[in-house]
Amino acid sequence: MLIRDVARLAGVSAITVSRHLNEPERVAEKTRAKIATAIEELAYIPNLAARTLSSNKANLVGVIVPTITNSIFADFIAGLSDVLETQGHKLLISTSGYSLDREAALIETLIAQRPAGIVVTGQSHSERGRGLLRRLRIPVVEAWEIGAAPIDIGVGFSNFDACYEMTRGLLASGYRNIAFVSAPIAANDRAMRRRQGYLAAMREAGLSPGPSYIREAEFSFGNGAEVMGELTDSHPNLEAVFYANDILAIGALTECQRRGIQNPDDIGICGFDDIELAAMIVPSLTTVRIPRYEIGRHAAEMVLSPGIMNGPDGKVLDLGFEIVSRASTVPIRREYPVVPSI
Repeated sequence: MLIRDVARLAGVSAITVSRHLNEPERVAEKTRAKIATAIEELAYIPNLAARTLSSNKANLVGVIVPTITNSIFADFIAGLSDVLETQGHKLLISTSGYSLDREAALIETLIAQRPAGIVVTGQSHSERGRGLLRRLRIPVVEAWEIGAAPIDIGVGFSNFDACYEMTRGLLASGYRNIAFVSAPIAANDRAMRRRQGYLAAMREAGLSPGPSYIREAEFSFGNGAEVMGELTDSHPNLEAVFYANDILAIGALTECQRRGIQNPDDIGICGFDDIELAAMIVPSLTTVRIPRYEIGRHAAEMVLSPGIMNGPDGKVLDLGFEIVSRASTVPIRREYPVVPSI
């Protein structure tokens, strides 16, 4: 099936069909409807390779996320897709498995597709990956972490600040012996910055949690429950656990119920992300709410119109975060005085 067949059925020129496929905003709505009907009737599939060669750029945007099993990245991808689809672009999704070497290989593969832009997760990259991204002459968006200068442009929030403020809130509410559990920090700058935020707040309060208070765990309900059991067995004076992921925190709440531990009376539990289940579980989960969908939406807008940046330095857009206080902790105070050390 050729483009001229679509044009003949739609009663337009082949050039108009080509324009509809590549720059739909330049085609009248009534004409677009006729072409779309013809394409559907003929089951026409555009020749992407030919379009790429003629324009030197495909209407593709590549995104690399660590995993698609975590719902936070599903929301992020939805934000990207919703904006790109309305502008005639397609989203090509790849997963790095938290491997910087694999991310570099994926970047190389995406470049071969001549995309309109590339979106990556975080600001940590291998030397090879960073070099590839720096040499690109298309928009490169680093999403989710804004703690350093971006290669090109960035959007997200400060993972350090989010965990720093949550920890200060726990301290201000009276908690002292606070453990912290995050994803493995290797090749994950978001997890590393969250741990750093927790430690900064604890040290500011004159507290120095030992290594046994700081854990890493892969995201799963079971791992959250397992770490909770280990912490309560080894630390009888434990007062609160800050899980830098809601899935882990919800697993911890179920383990507390199994052991007869009352939350928040015996131990406070808080999470990070504010997934839908966080508000539904009993007790409801105190957490950090982050704008997952909005990060994706703004990342897509940056790819399509990189000049729209309105951040303070024109390079980074900080979308912020929100501390959501619920029943799994005593109320988190909005004022953050330093808690004197004992």
